[in-house]
Amino acid sequence: MGTTSINKAVTKSAGIISFATLISRILGFVRDIIIARLFGVYVYAQAFVIAFKIPNLFRDFIGEGAANAAIVPVFSEYATKHSKEEFWELANIVLNLLLIVLTVITLLGIVFSPIIVRLIAPGFIADPSKLQTTITLNRIIFPYILLVGLAAYAMAILNSLKHFSIPAFAPCFLNVSIIIFALIFGEGIKGLSLGVLVGGVLQLLIQIPVLYKKGFRLKLFQHFKHPAAKTIGKLMLPRVLSSSVYQLNNFIDSIFGSLAFIVGEGGVAGLYFAYRLILFPLGIFSTALAQAILPTFSTQVLEDNYDKLKHTLSFGLRATYFVMLPASFGFMVLSNQIISTIFKGGKFDAYSASMTADVLFFYSIGLFAYGATRILQSCFFALKDTVTPTKIAILALIMNTVLNAILIFPMKLGGIALATSISGIVTFFMLFSILKKKIQPFNVDEIVVSFLRILLASVCMGAVCYLCKSLNLFLVIPVGIISYIVFCFIFKVKEMQQLCEWIKVRKLQ
Repeated sequence: MGTTSINKAVTKSAGIISFATLISRILGFVRDIIIARLFGVYVYAQAFVIAFKIPNLFRDFIGEGAANAAIVPVFSEYATKHSKEEFWELANIVLNLLLIVLTVITLLGIVFSPIIVRLIAPGFIADPSKLQTTITLNRIIFPYILLVGLAAYAMAILNSLKHFSIPAFAPCFLNVSIIIFALIFGEGIKGLSLGVLVGGVLQLLIQIPVLYKKGFRLKLFQHFKHPAAKTIGKLMLPRVLSSSVYQLNNFIDSIFGSLAFIVGEGGVAGLYFAYRLILFPLGIFSTALAQAILPTFSTQVLEDNYDKLKHTLSFGLRATYFVMLPASFGFMVLSNQIISTIFKGGKFDAYSASMTADVLFFYSIGLFAYGATRILQSCFFALKDTVTPTKIAILALIMNTVLNAILIFPMKLGGIALATSISGIVTFFMLFSILKKKIQPFNVDEIVVSFLRILLASVCMGAVCYLCKSLNLFLVIPVGIISYIVFCFIFKVKEMQQLCEWIKVRKLQ
């Protein structure tokens, strides 16, 4: 398969995931708007953010991050080199091991919720009512870890078989469930907790028929040993940390954000709502592209075809810049309008909006780095180098923690977001520099030129958006998009020209 065909295959897979993620993110926006207007940034909102953050963090540790990073490369190899019977035997063995691990974590999480909540939100200790509400909610929704971990495992198996559509749509059911139960029960923790649990069940159930159609047959606790399972186990721990670096940084942010005596009331909720907006372009494009590109990287490494690997890496990074850089400038220039338009109303008052907009501005600075790092991590994972991303992830966590402690006093909540952006950008450049040496010779000129051209177009687009800020947000956004397209042609951005050529081909077909 030629390089162009590979890029088309990756683009098609990423397109499927992106469309599904777009639907999920839109539903997520509806969910967050409902939560914001029901609770603002006050007690119940803060309790939900912390209680839901903990199982979500473990989901990235044990579920989606580890599953895609450790399972997909190994299963992709098995799908290529071994029989279907051997493939599904391995799938059952890994499932049995994962069930045990997830069950133990879930039980420990329920038992030790009081300690966990105090660790992740130390600022809540000063408010016994808020602390107890968060502990109760955390205990109720902790089984979500088991459900979403199994759903993520099913997604990894299907992705290794190059099936992306159903797993990509599965998260939509979580958002639909939370929306329905929040509206039914209104203010309080009952609706939110039931919504999370039912959503976790639905995420898993929707994928089971596809797995059975592909050939999976459940065999519980019959076998636990397999050479490939050991390989996955060895890869799992370091890949968990490196692939979840931004979730871990977000975790650290929440610890500092809970210190209301420094940042003001509602810090963790303000960080949550702003970060949810950052996740919108990341989820729709960067995560989708990284998820789709990982099996391709793995196959190219398996075939020892490093020329194609370099082309695929270049394509992934340039495509990420093309989307993430304008999104970053758009968020920064329009942060106040975006937050006020989407969330303001009900209990989400002017104080809530101002706090959240400040966070969104500073989170946006590192947006391109968040997305590009996911592409680099996928390449490291395909090369079966787990040590380097792990070391960089640890450095990023230390850097983010130190910067949080320094910037929180002069900049309050905005300092926490800026610390995340700085550590994210440094992480990207460190990973890129190491990977470049690892796959030498690697010509970076194409990537650098692309970055600079897109950066110029994005800066000019940001200037246009700034001049049009007095208009309604839903008018400014189309103006910004049109101006970005125009500036891409002015600065001869190759990715825009390629996109236009692709659209022309699709029309002819």
